[in-house]
Amino acid sequence: MKKLINAPENVIDDYIAGLVSSRPHLARLDDAPVVVRSDDQRKPDDRVAIVSGGGSGHEPAHAGYVGRGMLDAAVLGPVFTSPSVDDVYAAIHAVATDAGVLLIIKNYTGDVLNFSLAAEMARADGIRVERVIVADDAALGDSAGAGRRGLTATVLAHKAAGAVAQRGADLDGVKGAAERVLARAATMGVALGACTVPGSARANFELDENEVEWGLGIHGEPGRNRGEALGSAETAEALVEQVWAAIDGAPGDEIVVLVNSLGGTPDLEIRILQGDVLRALEARGARVRLTWAGHFLTSLEMPGASVTVAAVDDELVELLSDEAVVAAFPHRTAEHVGARSRPSGAPVAEEAPGGEPTQIGERMFRIASRVCRAAIEAETELTDLDRRVGDGDMGTNLARGARAILDAERPLSASPDAASFLRAASGIARRVVGGTSGPLYAAMLLGMGEEIARSGDAGGAFAHGAERLMAIGGAKPGDRTMVDALAPAAEAFRSGGGLTQAAEAARVGAEATAQEAAHLGRSSYLGDRAIGVPDPGAVAIAKLLESLAAE
Repeated sequence: MKKLINAPENVIDDYIAGLVSSRPHLARLDDAPVVVRSDDQRKPDDRVAIVSGGGSGHEPAHAGYVGRGMLDAAVLGPVFTSPSVDDVYAAIHAVATDAGVLLIIKNYTGDVLNFSLAAEMARADGIRVERVIVADDAALGDSAGAGRRGLTATVLAHKAAGAVAQRGADLDGVKGAAERVLARAATMGVALGACTVPGSARANFELDENEVEWGLGIHGEPGRNRGEALGSAETAEALVEQVWAAIDGAPGDEIVVLVNSLGGTPDLEIRILQGDVLRALEARGARVRLTWAGHFLTSLEMPGASVTVAAVDDELVELLSDEAVVAAFPHRTAEHVGARSRPSGAPVAEEAPGGEPTQIGERMFRIASRVCRAAIEAETELTDLDRRVGDGDMGTNLARGARAILDAERPLSASPDAASFLRAASGIARRVVGGTSGPLYAAMLLGMGEEIARSGDAGGAFAHGAERLMAIGGAKPGDRTMVDALAPAAEAFRSGGGLTQAAEAARVGAEATAQEAAHLGRSSYLGDRAIGVPDPGAVAIAKLLESLAAE
């Protein structure tokens, strides 16, 4: 497994060095893997200090939560391994105040033992120390041997306790705030794949393409059970069902919701899941007061997510909303307000005319249908080519636009003339076809519409459309783009040739791109590595023209 590290045995020290060098409010203890608030950020003696931590590999937890409004120290163990007693003891001494120290501990045997023994040692030194154990795993019942595991509700405990400590509460008050937010908190996770510990040759488990693990912890281990991979909405429903039951949720309950990436799931997917989770909770009558989404407590690069729900009251909402100056939590929390939208104020784009079909509209649609079917049939081939030299979206984007045009049969067939049809098709391409292709095809169709309205010459319209595309895109023949097929086809029309000659010229031009170095587009980033693979945009033009010539 490739990783951006120097040596497996140094990952913790290297991580701490990188973190504290970029965050002026943080420092490292000289003699222990402990991140603390820098000297000018230390709490006064009348404020309770808060210490947490655990094995590494869960970043940004826990060092990312050190700072004003959350933790005073985070103790880092080796990857997925509890920190030592001596390191926890050093952390307590480093931040202890006259008001005392609260330890927030995830419910894993090693964490509980080592933090608890360090607490006893610190008490013997005259330091007031209290503990809070986080046990929010909805996949395990309270009757399980070691009890519920501590998961992402740990972050909510950091936040609530840190806020009330910042306000000046005593040790009992700080401990009470953490216990209150945890009283009815539950987390459920799903993994789409495994993670690999630095230095290991393989992951702890393997999943088939259509499998996921449900109800897992945070140490790369398998979950409670394995099941079929689902879409976001179904996954959200399954996760919410578990956490809602675990907190004995009822209609009208006020809650906060944290949707957490397990490390390898990007924000794009996490935000989709967040929306589905909120809808599933609101369907149960929950009143969502606050919601967060992102990377909070991870398992290295594991793809997947967890959902944490906690019942709250107004005071807890205030504490969870207080400012926190830390590396990994929003400085200020926005309340959940639901999805909103507003009009852009831009002019409404021209649509297909609608109404009854016309003879010219139906004829134009029949021609367009041949092109669209060719684009859909070529989707896999174009996507494969684009994966090799680009970003892999060419076939999908073009097929999406083709399907949109086919779906618009009724309004397009009512076009009063060819120019109107082409303008409407241009609008569909502009709105539906993604990537660079959308605006380029839209410009070409718009140019074709202009020329056919002026001269009525189909070949001349194609040539004029190609000129418009080249003008807006900036490409010229030899740049290894769609223009390498488009320009020779346009020249064939200008020279009096028909569709057969234009299609053949496009095919020859597209094939020639396999021997050219790219100067524009994403292929240009590959340099000579793209040689040997024809440009997918040029291949697409050739295939579309061939579909017309075949009739």
